[in-house]
Amino acid sequence: MAFPILVTGPSRSGKSEWAEHLAAQNHPSVIYIATGKENAADVDWQNRIQQHRDRRPSHWQTLCVDQNLTDTLETLPAGSCALVDSLGGWVANTLELSPEQWQTKQRELITFATQGQNTPITIIFVAEETGWGVIPVYALGRIFRDRLGALTRQLGGLCGQVYLVTGGYAVDLRRWGEPLPPPRD
Repeated sequence: MAFPILVTGPSRSGKSEWAEHLAAQNHPSVIYIATGKENAADVDWQNRIQQHRDRRPSHWQTLCVDQNLTDTLETLPAGSCALVDSLGGWVANTLELSPEQWQTKQRELITFATQGQNTPITIIFVAEETGWGVIPVYALGRIFRDRLGALTRQLGGLCGQVYLVTGGYAVDLRRWGEPLPPPRD
């Protein structure tokens, strides 16, 4: 169908809203893939989840996914649009994986998502820009930030459309940006 779309930006920038706008524009069948785990003990978190639910059209299907993002994407009907919100939630769900297990999960997702015209669905990824702040002082925070940053960079280089949402604006990075050379090993 189409190459995937990446929408990235800092917290509270409107990236989910922009991704929802893109999905609603041309896709009658949208499947919202939520990666954030519900936590009844955290009232603020539950309120944030509810705000996202309230904003979405009621006819959109919602799937909650933890580690099995690629498996879920592979089962979606042809012609549908998958809005993955967000890659940060998915990375957080996979933090206990070893580096080798993480590389396998990441490679599976990138391979599936970047098959271009052979992928029977449109995928819109939402990703947080966690590297714009300080380097976390604890190891798990650094692993999260590094994994998400590397995944976002890889997808950004392969997606057909890449948007940075900040300050209330969505900037088309493919149009206005220059791609980086591939990272050296």
